[in-house]
Order: sequence, then C-alpha cells, then structure tokens
Amino acid sequence: MRKLRFHILAAIVWSFAVMSASAQTFEVITNFNRSHGSNPATALIQGTDGKLYSTTPYGGQNRSIDTGAVYAVTTDGTLTTVYSFCIQTNCDDGVEPEAKLVLAGDGNYYGTTEYGGKGCPTLGGCGTIFRITSTGKLTTLYNFCVSTNCPDGSYPLAGLIQGTDGSLYGVTSNGGIGPCSTAQATGCGTIFKITTSGTFTVLHQFNSSDGGIPEAELMQATDGNFYGTTTTGGTSNLGTVFRMIPAGTLTSLHSFDGADGADPRAALIQATDGSLYGTTTEMGTNHGGTAFRISHSGKFTTFYNFCSQPDCTDGRSPSGLIQATDGNFYGTTVSGGTGVNCPDGETGCGTAFRVTSAGVLTNLHSFEFRDGISPIAGLLQATDGNFYGTTELEGGDLGCSLDAGCGTAYRLSLGIAPFVSLQHYSGKVGQQVGVFG
Repeated sequence: MRKLRFHILAAIVWSFAVMSASAQTFEVITNFNRSHGSNPATALIQGTDGKLYSTTPYGGQNRSIDTGAVYAVTTDGTLTTVYSFCIQTNCDDGVEPEAKLVLAGDGNYYGTTEYGGKGCPTLGGCGTIFRITSTGKLTTLYNFCVSTNCPDGSYPLAGLIQGTDGSLYGVTSNGGIGPCSTAQATGCGTIFKITTSGTFTVLHQFNSSDGGIPEAELMQATDGNFYGTTTTGGTSNLGTVFRMIPAGTLTSLHSFDGADGADPRAALIQATDGSLYGTTTEMGTNHGGTAFRISHSGKFTTFYNFCSQPDCTDGRSPSGLIQATDGNFYGTTVSGGTGVNCPDGETGCGTAFRVTSAGVLTNLHSFEFRDGISPIAGLLQATDGNFYGTTELEGGDLGCSLDAGCGTAYRLSLGIAPFVSLQHYSGKVGQQVGVFG
C-alpha cells in the first residue's frame, strides 16, 4: 500500500477557488413521493457522474409493501429510482436499506439492508450486503445469520467503508456470540470484513463491556486503524468509542457516562488537525446531545453541548459531523430550532448548523413543515461547494398519507467555492483513482 499524492491536484483545487458569495440560501430540490422511495434517513454520497446517491427504508416501486429503494438525485432535483427492493422471491435481495452507500474503487456502490435475505428466514431475513451499479444491477454478496444464533451478526444498520486494502468493512447492530446487557436476544453485534467478491470474515464480536449495538459505519484513520462507536455498553452502558487494528483486536477508548453524552449513533470523522470528531444524540450538560473530540489514544473533550440556547434554538440530538473545505464542522439536529408546525409537540423541527472546534455554534437553518422535518441523515458537501441533505418526514408532497409528506432533499448554499477531490486518498500500488468535480 502506498499513499497516493497528487501535487497537480492541489493546483487544480486552487484554480477552482473563487471569491465566496455572502448570500446564504436554503432550497428544497425535491420531495419524495413513495414511488421513488420515502422517508430517507441516510446521508447522501456523490457519484463520479455528479449525481447524489442514497437509500430509503420505505417506498419504491414495491411501495404497497414498503421495502425500500436506492435512488439518485441530481443537484437540480431530478429524482430517479435506481433499484426497488423485494423484487426477488421471499425478498432474497433484502428489505429496508437503512445505511449509507459507499462508492468503491471499482466504480460500484455497496450497501446493506437491515432485513430480508436468506438468513434467519423465520424472522423475515436478518439482512444482506449488496453491490449495485449506477444503472441498477444488484448483486447480493452476503446473507447474515445463515448459521444458528447468528455468530456473523444480524441487522446491519450501518453502512460500509472501503479500507486501504480494498476490502469493505462494517458492523452489525445485533448477533455475534458475545453476552449483551441490553434486551437484545442474539448478541451485541459484530465487526466484519468482506471482499468485493463476497469473502466474509468476522473480526470482532461485542460483549457489552467493550460496547454493544453499533449503528454507525466505521472510519479508517491515517494510522491505518479503524475507529467507531457503539450505542450501548461500556462502563455506564451508555455507549463507547473504540479502536480496532485491521487484524481485529479491539480497544475501548472511551465509555460515555451521561455528563459527556450518551447514545452515539453517527460515524466518527478525522479532521485536518488529526483528531477524531463525533456526536452523541442524548444527554450532556443540557440533555440535548454533544459534539466531542477524541485523540487516537483516547484523550476525550466535549466541545459543545446542544440545547445550550433557550428553547433549544441551537438544536437537539445532532447527526454526524462533516468537515467542510472552509475548515469548519457542519451537521444537522433532529429537533430543536425555531421551526413551527412540528409533530408531537416537539420544540423545533430540526436545524442545520456550523460549529467550530472551539465550540462556537451558528444555526444556519431551522426546518419547518414544508422544508421537511427531522433531518436525521446529516449533510454532504458536494464539489459545487454546496451542502445537500435529506429530511425523513413531511415536505410539500403529502404522498405518504392524507396529511404527511415522505421527506425532502435540500440544498444549503453558503457561498463556499467549488472544489475537486479524489475518490480515495490511498490504495494499492497501481490502483486507478477517480476524481470528483
């Protein structure tokens, strides 16, 4: 493995730099309508064709049974269904994809379904791993829980990542043989590796003391190790941050205790300062979740507590963070903000925010009914410099019921310059590398 360095790329990036505009605009670019998929809950990714890709757990062409879809949307809002699940007998192709896709070096997309497949058939399937092309050709690579008691794991809620070795890595939220202190009946979850041809290996089985029920994708840091979070387990059973070497040995770096947050459900990112950044959805000083920073060795700092502002106008229950090309961190919150017409008496329908590593937060947008509400998926910065995301509910098309929308896709423009980037920044010697933008 050799680090791929492109000095020419830096020149290209600078050649695309333009003076930032001062205007800040928010625009719904499309409303989901069940036939293309509904209630999107996972982040968008950008394809080399410039389109944005993701999954929905419901809707699709089989919307009468709500089995989910893979979709593509252009930056101007043209929405197409790439694949609708459960078109095979007994839903052997999977049901309810809840996870973010990954664009691998071979040009294909890879993902997981939470249910369906050929494993644990009496329960309707325990999930799959699939490969899909941009034209919708789907191949099932693996069926979870084909063995008794699911030692390989079951119900993969999180997406996959591609490691520097070319293999795909992921987690399951259930299964494995480790004892679990939660109500889960079949284990605390697993970490696995799978090649793009389908060779599957279990790397770790959680046992509650080292974490349990992971629901976020892994990330591979510049030290070559994998880092992630679990929603439960650890010393207070409120979740953990862990490090795993490629061979599978796992080390718990931090156990949440409530004061520093609880229930981390989003993936970590490595920022330009080398530290890892993440969020928790619950607790913290103001019981609205937290944003935190942690070193590779486990030095932990909470740098923002949500609901710090009156009536939670800064938001509650944050999604994962991204670091944009301006160096700041961006994300969304599921509730809070100043929006009105929110369901179930919630204070605010969610926010989009910017926060610095020093903890200075700015509310960029408060969602309302017609914008869509509950932006649980977080943000993507596309190569046009703009931010794109989805909302899980509502919006202008009331296609999910008489008074409820199916969610939206939106663009948030802050005047950040366009840029180009590599599809992957490391890989095997001789590997071709795609360029976005």
